[in-house]
Amino acid sequence: MLKKTALNAVHKALGGELTDFGGWEMPLWYPTGSVKEHLSVIEKSGVFDIGHMDLLRLGGKDALNLLQRCLTRDVAKLNPGACGYSMILNEQGHVVDDTIAYNLGRDDWILIVNAGMGAVVREHLTRHNAFGDASVTDEAGKFSKIDLQGPASVGIVRKLLEKGRGVIEGLGYFHFRGDYADAGSEIAFAGNIPVLLSRTGYTGEVGFEIVMPYDKALDVWNMILDAGKSDVTPCGLAARDSLRTGAVLPLSHQDIGSWPFVHTPWDFALPRDKEGKLTKTFIGSALYDAPPSLYTYPFRGFDPRKVETHGASVLLNGASIGVVSTCAIDMAIGRVEGKVYSVASFDKPASFTPKGLVCGFIRVDRPLEYGTKVSLKDARRSIEVEVVSDVRPHRTARVKF
Repeated sequence: MLKKTALNAVHKALGGELTDFGGWEMPLWYPTGSVKEHLSVIEKSGVFDIGHMDLLRLGGKDALNLLQRCLTRDVAKLNPGACGYSMILNEQGHVVDDTIAYNLGRDDWILIVNAGMGAVVREHLTRHNAFGDASVTDEAGKFSKIDLQGPASVGIVRKLLEKGRGVIEGLGYFHFRGDYADAGSEIAFAGNIPVLLSRTGYTGEVGFEIVMPYDKALDVWNMILDAGKSDVTPCGLAARDSLRTGAVLPLSHQDIGSWPFVHTPWDFALPRDKEGKLTKTFIGSALYDAPPSLYTYPFRGFDPRKVETHGASVLLNGASIGVVSTCAIDMAIGRVEGKVYSVASFDKPASFTPKGLVCGFIRVDRPLEYGTKVSLKDARRSIEVEVVSDVRPHRTARVKF
């Protein structure tokens, strides 16, 4: 039987097309359609039910030592109120899962991991816990999570904050405030609902990830829709996937997974100095003594045509060099005389109307230069795309307000 989030009844009432995602019944899209949902996040805002994610809380004076051992990122550099993206690797340097680590201070940390991965990551941390005072608790059933993404999200959150309204001003990218499990949290929504409010997200656009007590999810969802009115659109997994692909963000166990984590667009999760040397050891770090010839690159096409994500091959001069790990369509972008614009681009032509471009990730057996053209081939068609460093221009995730 599929698991259900606290908002399952809402998705059904809204006419959501429900699907099995990692053992959870989740909305793929609503009657609005995934294209309009995608565009709403770029132009106004979109709200996503992310209650299927897992959350682990670590405590004790050795919690930091455990994280330093098990996470690739040097989390010792995260001050209280900061969070950081990291990989969790096994001994072979393969990805167990990716995570965001939150430093709440007072030897209190949170890890948000992917759907169905709470028990797996907890077991991994527990197995490698050789420290005297470090606890790992799975918070499943205690919390829910809603993401509000897009330029209108800032004004909506300002309306929702009953306590700590000033805390949002100047809140930087990958910083957060509050704690959903603390009745005395420094920030709270109307009705004194404690929340963890984080300047993060999976879309590449300005927005927030909001964690609240499980039984307050419906209240928060309704507050967002009421405060946002026509500026907020409920969004499903399809828009989430196309948005994250255009933002060059990986899907765990698809773009990263049971193969060496080397030469990827997400190598910033590795702790390297200016010379490229690792600044700490961690589980799996031996891989980087002699990394294999395996490379992951973003690609962007020339029209919206796509190939299958699973089973498509990558061809260079007619020879197979790898596989496609993600293939999606970013409907907010298009080409004009060879240049790529987004609906959010400040310099887009006045008549610009995006037709969408195919994009995604390839995993190949050799290094490629940006601009290299390769063919993606599945059982139906072959399309030409180019290897790029970025996909959707003029993203807003890092804007200051």
